[in-house]
Amino acid sequence: MTMWGELYPEEYKYKYPKAGEDNSVVDIYVYDLKNKKSSKIDFKREDCYYPRAYWLANSTDLMVMKLNRLQNKLDVYRCNVANGEKNIVLTDENKWWIEEPDDYYFLEDNNSVIFTSERDGFNHIYKAEFGKSPVQLTKGEFVVKGIAAIDFEKKLIYYTSNESDVFNQDLYVIDFQGKNKKILTNGNGWNNVTFNSNAHFYMDNFSTANEPSVYSLHSADGNLLYTIEDNADFKNTMMEYGFAPKEFFSFTTDEGVKLNGWMLKPLDFKSDKKYPVLMYVYGGPGSQEVNNSYFRSGDFAWYQYLAQHGYIVVCVDGRGTAGRGDAFKKVIYKQMGKYEAIDQIATAKYLKSLNYVDSSRVGIWGWSFGGYLSALSLFKGNGTFKMAMSVAPVTNWRYYDNIYTERFLQKPQDNPSGYDDNSPCFFAKDLQGSFLLVHGTGDDNVHFQNSMDLVTQLNKAGKQYEQFFYPNKNHFIYGGNTRLHLYTKLSDFIFKNL
Repeated sequence: MTMWGELYPEEYKYKYPKAGEDNSVVDIYVYDLKNKKSSKIDFKREDCYYPRAYWLANSTDLMVMKLNRLQNKLDVYRCNVANGEKNIVLTDENKWWIEEPDDYYFLEDNNSVIFTSERDGFNHIYKAEFGKSPVQLTKGEFVVKGIAAIDFEKKLIYYTSNESDVFNQDLYVIDFQGKNKKILTNGNGWNNVTFNSNAHFYMDNFSTANEPSVYSLHSADGNLLYTIEDNADFKNTMMEYGFAPKEFFSFTTDEGVKLNGWMLKPLDFKSDKKYPVLMYVYGGPGSQEVNNSYFRSGDFAWYQYLAQHGYIVVCVDGRGTAGRGDAFKKVIYKQMGKYEAIDQIATAKYLKSLNYVDSSRVGIWGWSFGGYLSALSLFKGNGTFKMAMSVAPVTNWRYYDNIYTERFLQKPQDNPSGYDDNSPCFFAKDLQGSFLLVHGTGDDNVHFQNSMDLVTQLNKAGKQYEQFFYPNKNHFIYGGNTRLHLYTKLSDFIFKNL
């Protein structure tokens, strides 16, 4: 990767295995602190991942997770470091893919584990004795977001889920037998909780779509002990600057798929007036932008700025996003980008049917995966969008890292159409409308190569567009006045083209 120096450009090298390419060879060792010696765990070298390792309470057995290259089968090995014995005690499989195995809690009996799995179509909590079938502790058409803490002494599991509403994230508690479930938060908003080490207390970061975070300390039974920060000053600032509220909505596409979204209207909105619409999209696998939480970045203030200039801002979570189970999230398997773009195009068509939307002025923008979807939706939309802006986009999944990409698309050698059928580079010739491409040349996540390839294809097709590159800036394009410059650039493009 070229870094633009003072006199001569410099070459920066780092390890970045792309889709279908070889990974580093990994071996697992245990170091004996007393004897100061390393010993190797006897695993056959395979094309696989070892995503996690945990010690059991006995400090003799090392639990090693082994994930196959396609990331749809996870074996949990019990490795006795004293005698070298090794055996599989638990296997999790999925016909699509397995999410990163972060929620595994090995119990003090040295023979059982509490974990989450999507094996029944929704992410739920299970308890399993080694070598036996897991027992499901939570069940229903809702998603357990994660295990927040476990009180091993009282045999209680604290977890977050969207059981109250797909837009929400609440804290619940349930016992080791899957009984006595109780909600500990209010069922109307988004709660990010952090427990102390023995699970007797937790801090809650609570917000809603229109209320910024309130940080508070609670006992494990949910009782409020202390409000750390209520952000009252920030709420006053929002009122001072005339922030308009988000509104949730849903609609059903021509394919019969119900999609959820939020909409931000000008504060002086009039239903008999026609407004231009800017759609924001991220849309990556397992993401959720439409939720009852305060927007996680400064973009919310920027959207208010656009609304004050007469624009409606909309975000819709299409297929592939989280919160609605495997069937909705994993339909994108082996064809990532296909249904996501279809759903954004369907959203634009739905918005055009509303009597207060100017059907000739609908645009779309996004960053990273959202930049990818913005370009793909514009190119495949056949004139649906008047304009699009892509910031730091993937334009060909062959250029992205293998551990992420192959989880959803398999290897390009085995699924070439899954890569090519939804690459913006192969549809550059179909560009209609105004297009802005922005990228940092020092992006070590979505490599600058993605934009260079798209530029090549746009030029080859004789298409006119705008591009802007930030020298040596990484995927987040920040530092100094860079962000102000970027959002001024984006705003000016919107005002000019939408």
